[in-house]
Amino acid sequence: MLEKAPEFPKGFRWLNVKEQLSLAKLKGHIVVLDFWTYCCINCMHMISELTRLEHKYRDKPVVFIGVHSAKFYNEQDAKNIEQAIMRYEIEHPVIVDEGMRIWQMYGVNAWPTIVIVDPLGYIVYKRSGEGQGELIDDVIEVLLDRYSSTGRIAKEPLLMKVGVDTVGVEKANSRSNRLSFPGKLAFSPDGEMLAVSDSNNNRILVLELSNRDGTSNGLKARIVEIIGSNKGFTDGPLSEARFFRPQGVAWADDSTIYVADTENHAIRMIDLKERRVSTIAGNGKQGYYSNGGYGKSISLNSPWDIAYSREYRALFIAMAGLHQIWLYKIDDGMARPFAGSGYEGIVDSTLEHAQFAQPSGLSIQGSILYVADSESSSIRMVDIKRRRVSTIVGKDLFIFGHRDGRLEEALFQHPLGLSVVGSSADKDTRIYVADTYNHAIRLIDVGAGRVSTIIGGGSSMECRLDGSCTLMLYEPSDVKVNNNKDDGLLYIADTNNHIIRVLDRSEMMLYTLSIEWDGVN
Repeated sequence: MLEKAPEFPKGFRWLNVKEQLSLAKLKGHIVVLDFWTYCCINCMHMISELTRLEHKYRDKPVVFIGVHSAKFYNEQDAKNIEQAIMRYEIEHPVIVDEGMRIWQMYGVNAWPTIVIVDPLGYIVYKRSGEGQGELIDDVIEVLLDRYSSTGRIAKEPLLMKVGVDTVGVEKANSRSNRLSFPGKLAFSPDGEMLAVSDSNNNRILVLELSNRDGTSNGLKARIVEIIGSNKGFTDGPLSEARFFRPQGVAWADDSTIYVADTENHAIRMIDLKERRVSTIAGNGKQGYYSNGGYGKSISLNSPWDIAYSREYRALFIAMAGLHQIWLYKIDDGMARPFAGSGYEGIVDSTLEHAQFAQPSGLSIQGSILYVADSESSSIRMVDIKRRRVSTIVGKDLFIFGHRDGRLEEALFQHPLGLSVVGSSADKDTRIYVADTYNHAIRLIDVGAGRVSTIIGGGSSMECRLDGSCTLMLYEPSDVKVNNNKDDGLLYIADTNNHIIRVLDRSEMMLYTLSIEWDGVN
């Protein structure tokens, strides 16, 4: 016997729509509910599948609704959910599931979960996990056919005013002289250039760094290359190539930049000398469990960051969608899993048996690869020579927070980026971490065995006694130290503020990098 779909609780906040919705109002429509949380890589994949179906059924009585049931504390804030809606370009209404009440009403136990409600208000489909696009499509087709013949379905789609009404939309969506959700940073070998993945503008920027300009802006940079013309998956000249929400960037030499082209499921190479972009790994299709193979013939799964090793002549890839670290050998073009079994978790073991949880940030020093393992809110270490994975700080997929102190006591919340200072065998090694959902930059002093907060973790503005205020970090996704220059500066991808920040550690002052665009349109 079919179960009646529970009504949405009254008073819950709706986003991306101008009106409150109810199942009573939606009677006569097919309703597709997507239970998601915006940190989750599987949920991101599901959004892509739903977007395709939304476009297919745009003129039919089919309504897609996101039910945002948060995992992390930070994800409970409606303002932060709005930012995720903009970042992922979600086109349907989203209800904020306070206290996971709707989740419990529908008996959901995993992200993402799809529930389909028929035009009479009964649940006819419920399934968790990604990769359901074809099944959902089939169910919608059957329901449209069945109810169209009975006259018990609306003749036209429901008219809704959809769109985020919040400060920053224009700023986030302009491609001219604005960054849009910048994801990752990388310094050139000589330390004079900074590569930025301007993720939602689907491009890579190369900045030439300047000295202090003597103003309150602190530091300046000049755009020297804009690589990428729009959303897509196209090789070719720098101005014509296309990316799709790229994240990780890594310099190999003065003229070669590697890119983790995340939503194209590919690794790209930028040749600044030849002024061309080429694909070296990934065929543009999302892959699942794989033993690897020759670069362009295989399917990857949301590569989120990338680290270049001159010693190993290789790229290490944070394959977030597979919960693994992959290895790409530059000389033979072969890519394969390197560390992680593919199961999501936080398990220390040999390379083959260790478990990661959506690894999203990498930094390499010699034979040690450091990993920001976002879903386990931990910082991990891969010893390449000893072929083992260990945890520096972090406990479990559902243990997180903001706590400084000894390594065994400290807590992080979904860190996405990191930068290591010191040699791999040095007890003075320090790890700077972009603790994304705590809006903070943290420092792990490996020798002392302690974690401290450098900046952030409080309100959106920090004000001093003289009345001056500083815009604080908002979900920073990366932090980098220029190891070629002992200038005491940390460069930060301040993602949800759509800017690059510079923290002067000697003065403990946070600046916004002033970028000269030279008339870019």
